[in-house]
This record gives sequence, structure tokens and C-alpha cells, in this order.
Amino acid sequence: MKILLLSAYDAPSHRRWREGLVEHLAEHEWVVLTLPPRYFSWRVRGNSLSWAWDPSSRALLENDYDLLVATSMVDLSALRGFVPSLGRIPTLIYFHENQFSYPESSASHGSVEPQMLSLYSALCGDLLVFNSLFNQRTFFDGAQKLLKKLPDHIPADLLDGLKNRACVQTVPLEMGCFQKSNESDLFTIIWNHRWEFDKSPERLLALVKQLEGLPYRLHVVGQQFRKKPIEFDELRIVLEQQGTLGQWGFVESLADYQSLLCSCHLVLSTALHDFQGLAVIEAVASGCYPVLPNRQAYPEWFGAETCYDVSEDVEAEAVNAAFMIRVLHEDWLADRLKITANVEQFSWVQQTENYRQLLFKTIKSHSL
Repeated sequence: MKILLLSAYDAPSHRRWREGLVEHLAEHEWVVLTLPPRYFSWRVRGNSLSWAWDPSSRALLENDYDLLVATSMVDLSALRGFVPSLGRIPTLIYFHENQFSYPESSASHGSVEPQMLSLYSALCGDLLVFNSLFNQRTFFDGAQKLLKKLPDHIPADLLDGLKNRACVQTVPLEMGCFQKSNESDLFTIIWNHRWEFDKSPERLLALVKQLEGLPYRLHVVGQQFRKKPIEFDELRIVLEQQGTLGQWGFVESLADYQSLLCSCHLVLSTALHDFQGLAVIEAVASGCYPVLPNRQAYPEWFGAETCYDVSEDVEAEAVNAAFMIRVLHEDWLADRLKITANVEQFSWVQQTENYRQLLFKTIKSHSL
């Protein structure tokens, strides 16, 4: 089977997913087009223009394919207009995220255009695949709210047909992620997320202050950008004053990063936004016990026992998270810290056949 794979905003998790597809479903012939993950507003609105008017990309788009796999960032309705032959190909849309459930930042402009574009692309798909039930639910809830705001000529039951085409399939982990060894003698926590506002560094800072006096080490790692939230500057100072600062900053080597995960006892999240939580799942696969806010996709994967109570009050939430960590520290001292969550379900070993069947299901759905 010849498959065209389009990733319009090829962020690390998107790249990891598409590379895994190509590697683990190597019996198919894959043709891949990607665009770099920068200039978000332009990339989401302009990817169809960038591809359709680039001679080398257009030549690939106009080939014959048995299947089209595209991320939800692809402006597929416009791309089909520019390259009409794409409209005849069975199409699977993969949702790493949706544009209806991002927390607002000071940089937000309130535009509904990215939301409308993702809805249009969904309408082009024969099968819609989400990386979590939370992602799927918030997409449809958000789309319904948006449609209710529009003034007139909204097709009745527009979303019902889309819901019938939707399912959940996570971004899988490579088998190299499943190692559990080299545990540290000091109670060690890792916070391994993008250094951006939606991961709530202000909540992390408030939590660290609540942990004053606890004998522990905290690694703060993850992808960074030219601009980072100012809370990280104060966070480093507080950790240094406490004597609890561990690894700081992005870990370039994958082997070093996996070794760091294996040395930790807890993985911590303070996120306001996480559609799957791949970094957390990866840490749990390496033996970390999850300490997570009771929101986003976290309860779906790990259960309520791994989640602390959340609050709009940052300090109140920090108190809840700190209490949970202190209890887990006592469990660790008594050798009672046990992980009950089974994350082997997230491995490519267990997911490959599921993805294989989704490809054939897309073709079958297109012919109905």
C-alpha cells in the first residue's frame, strides 16, 4: 500500500509518531511531507499554500496513493482545493491536540480560525484518531460550543457524523523507554515538560516552596525556546537555596535522558494542558511514580490515586500536591512506593497491530 503522510507542524511528538508509523509499518510504501514547528499561526493557515505551490512537494502530492494520513494541523480542505486528486484518497486524520482546549495566555489573540480549520480538516477525514479520550471529548465539546455561536446556516447534526468516525489510539513509546534501574539513594523527582506557560511553571514554583525542608532532589528538564516564562528564573534560585537542585535544562542525549528518568522516584506534572502526557508516560515506563493534577488526560491513564486535587488558587493546589509528595516520600522510606499503572499498553509492540488495522479501516470506511 502506498501512503502519503502529511505533518504540517512537525513538533517533536508529531515527528516521533510519524517516524514510528513508518518504522513499524514498514511493509507499506510511505511518502512523507513535513513543515517545521515554528510560526504557528502562519503554519496552520499557510501549510496548504506552502505545499501546493512548491514544485517538488506538489509533484509528490499529485502521485497516486492508496491512503492519506494527515495530522490535524494540515489545512486539508484548502489543500484538496489546490490539489483536487487528494479528495479521492481515503483519509485518516490524527489529532495530537485540538484547538478548542488550550489555556489562554497573554499572547493569545482569541482567533477562532485555527478552530475552524481543524473542524474543516476533520470533515475531510474518513477516520478521526485522537491520542486520548480527553482530546476527543474536548474537541467535540469545543466544536459544539463554537457552532452554537455562529449566526446562521449551520448544518444540522454536523458533528454526529464526525463522532461516528472517531476513535482513540495513543502515540506509542519505543521499547527502549521501558527500563527500570539505577534508582538514586536520595528521594528524586523529575519535572520533564516544555518550558512554556501551559505547563504552569508558576504552580511548579509554588509547589517547590511548599516542599521546604523535605530531603529531595528535583530535576527540571524539557524542551526550551528563546523565550521562557520568568518563573523559571526564580525557581532555580529557590531550588539552589533549598539545596535541592538537580539536573537543569534540556538533556541533549537520549541515552542520558533515559538514564536520568531511571534514577528518579517520582515524575511530576503541574500542567494546565496535556492531551496525552507522553513525557509522563515515558517516565512511568522508566519506573517513576506519577504525581499529577486531576485534569487533562492524566486520570484517564493513571487513575485518581495518582492525582492531587486541583484548584484555580495556585497556592491551594500547591499545598495539595506537596501533601501527596510528602506521603509518597514516607512510602519510599518504608519501601512501600509501588507503581500500579501498566504502561506497556503504550508500547509499539502492543500498538503496531492496532495502527495497522486503523489504516485498513480508513480504506474500508471510504468505500462505504
